[in-house]
Amino acid sequence: MKIANLLPRRSPPPTEAPAQPQRRSFLQKLGLGALLAAVGGEGYTLVRAMVPNVLYEPPMRFKLGSPQQFPEGVTFLDEHRVFIVREKDTLHAISATCTHLGCTVKAITLDQPRRITIRGKAMDIRAEFHCPCHGSKYYGEGTNFAGPAPKPLSWLAMEISPDDGQLVVDASRAVGHEFRLKV
Repeated sequence: MKIANLLPRRSPPPTEAPAQPQRRSFLQKLGLGALLAAVGGEGYTLVRAMVPNVLYEPPMRFKLGSPQQFPEGVTFLDEHRVFIVREKDTLHAISATCTHLGCTVKAITLDQPRRITIRGKAMDIRAEFHCPCHGSKYYGEGTNFAGPAPKPLSWLAMEISPDDGQLVVDASRAVGHEFRLKV
């Protein structure tokens, strides 16, 4: 007897390709795709880090126009968030930014002037400022009297430009509540 007859016979190989090479190929492609995505993400982060994060803010010093443009009383300039107050021949600027959380306060004209004493000085108040966000209230000259506001509204530096005679407000510089610009 021959030895070949004693060994078990094997079945002929299947004619279809086995499933394993397809799975291996798929996993290789998936791994390569994940690697490329990771490298691409890192590359984007590297390029983005070279572009500065710049906050474009309006200038803190700005011209408002001629002093004659502002009538007697309180004028609100929305684009600058500032109130211009004219009393006869004097002007001053009050910030419209609430000192509590930065909301824009609104001017309320009183029907009749109120006589109050602020810092030992008696004065007639014709307007108040009210914050619509949390209820802070300020007298017409900016002193807080109600609500959560911790301090008065800021008075801003103001001058007349020597070259064209326009009012210039410097919102980066606060002045005392006794400041008045005479025109």
